[in-house]
Amino acid sequence: MKLVLTVLPLGLLVLAVFASPLFAAPSEEERLRAFFKAYLEEAFRRRPLEATRLGEHRFDHLLDDISAAARAGWVEHYRQTLAELPKQVDYTQLPRSAQIDYEIFKHHLSTALWLAENTRPFENDPRIYNEYISDSVYLLLAQSTQPKAVNLRNCVARMGQFPKIIAAAKANLRHPPRVVLETAIRQARGALHFYESGIYELAGENPRLSELRPAAERVLPLLRDYLQFLEGLLPQANGEWRLGKDKFYRKLDLELDANLSADEVLKEAEAEFARVERDMYVIARQLWSRTHPGKPLPPDDAQGRTETIRLVLDRLNQEHGKPEDLVRDARATVERIKRFIAANDILRLPEPDQCKVIEMPEFHRGNSLAYLNPAPPLDRNASSYYAVSPPPAGWDARRVESLLQEYNRYMLQILTIHEAYPGHYVQLAYSNRHPSLIRRVLYSGVFAEGWAVYTEQMMLDQGYGDGDLALRLNQLKWYLRSVANAILDHKMHCTPMSDEEALAFLTQRAFQSEGEALAKIIRAKQNSCQLSTYFVGRMAFYRLRQQIQRERGDKFQLGRYHEAVLDHGTLPVKYLPELVRERLKQDRDR
Repeated sequence: MKLVLTVLPLGLLVLAVFASPLFAAPSEEERLRAFFKAYLEEAFRRRPLEATRLGEHRFDHLLDDISAAARAGWVEHYRQTLAELPKQVDYTQLPRSAQIDYEIFKHHLSTALWLAENTRPFENDPRIYNEYISDSVYLLLAQSTQPKAVNLRNCVARMGQFPKIIAAAKANLRHPPRVVLETAIRQARGALHFYESGIYELAGENPRLSELRPAAERVLPLLRDYLQFLEGLLPQANGEWRLGKDKFYRKLDLELDANLSADEVLKEAEAEFARVERDMYVIARQLWSRTHPGKPLPPDDAQGRTETIRLVLDRLNQEHGKPEDLVRDARATVERIKRFIAANDILRLPEPDQCKVIEMPEFHRGNSLAYLNPAPPLDRNASSYYAVSPPPAGWDARRVESLLQEYNRYMLQILTIHEAYPGHYVQLAYSNRHPSLIRRVLYSGVFAEGWAVYTEQMMLDQGYGDGDLALRLNQLKWYLRSVANAILDHKMHCTPMSDEEALAFLTQRAFQSEGEALAKIIRAKQNSCQLSTYFVGRMAFYRLRQQIQRERGDKFQLGRYHEAVLDHGTLPVKYLPELVRERLKQDRDR
């Protein structure tokens, strides 16, 4: 069937089918696909940077108009698309798979509207402007599969639009929360360094001969002025970072889309936290004679159990690499984990492997030691990047040692399982193969983070690490962090929890180093509700695994099950029980 799509102002859709009798009327599923494509086309026209992130390169030479009028247009686009959806598509006539797509699309629009009406990121979050300044060019050089000459021209075109971005920042930012502004300042310094030298290294260009040079040199005084502007905002950076109970409850409900209330999440997280503490003590007690030979085990009371875990972890933390070897060590860990996955039929790894382990760019540092920047769903030939961050150059020896202890040789393995194999990289590579454009583009963080956390324990359960109790204790510590995330997320935004109380909880109860805990507190303030996704998603995957394995009994095959889980895109976890059961009725090699 050949369709002609016309996008009217504000995203209203006209669906025209060729009038020839040779063409049948479109099915309801085809109408949904056409409607979403038209919505996406209009969204890309309004937000070119988002198009680049998703792998659509027709807009790579443009940047968003982020004026107040243009942003109001974004909101109206959401509103009118949401109103038009039931008029253009009859939900009751869709097959079940397409009904799920419809529900995902509708939820996306409702969430976007609520966020636009209840948060003011362009007024309160200077990091947004850094994304336009840094990511808009970095993504073209690091990830785009367009010819190099095209990417270079697009980089130059985008750099020419930075004055409008910086002007908008100066016009909009007034009283951002100090914690957000301080991160934005660090990132802006990293961006300045990038345009001074890093851009040429990334592009593989000689700085003296590169066509990027004239544009980059014009950008540098703008960025110095922008950095000075951000630093000048510090005296008035008194905005409120705490979301508040009412908004947190609603935002969490939208973010999770898992039929769980904020109160239910907190109650379950607190119960799970106590269970994991007990498991950690059992293992720490077994390791005691190895880490503290000849010394008596602390008393078996609440204080003694915590002391035992802490003392054992402190000794294991000393087993770490050198800061200059962190990226190399991560690469070695990747190869070891991939061999285990293949040998034990955990699942079939993506072919070809398009994941690259790199050193994290300076302007991305500040919130985490590592991340996975996945191949965009609309550019399947692009690479994914597992980025690892060495200690920043300005850190003193004490802070460097603290970071290395936190990410010791055991924890680096758990981190790599989570971020890359079989965690984020593998899952998102599967997701990018899904035929539904809606599922490839509209992303559930609960699914993505939940899968990654689920794999950490699963890999050790299947024998990775050969039963090394030190590795298991670190895995439990890492998982305890996910559980603590949900508790911290709720209490930081819904109660008057102070930084001191949060620090005590993370260091004394969750066994985090002071540096790691301070970074987590900053992250909790800057990204409300995101920290809850790890725990909620992991519990969904863990429960589903138990249910399906019980139901299938001796017919249960772990590799087949994992592929059945990943076969549906990165969608809300509430859909998994019905979809996985249906998929397991079919052959694995379908």
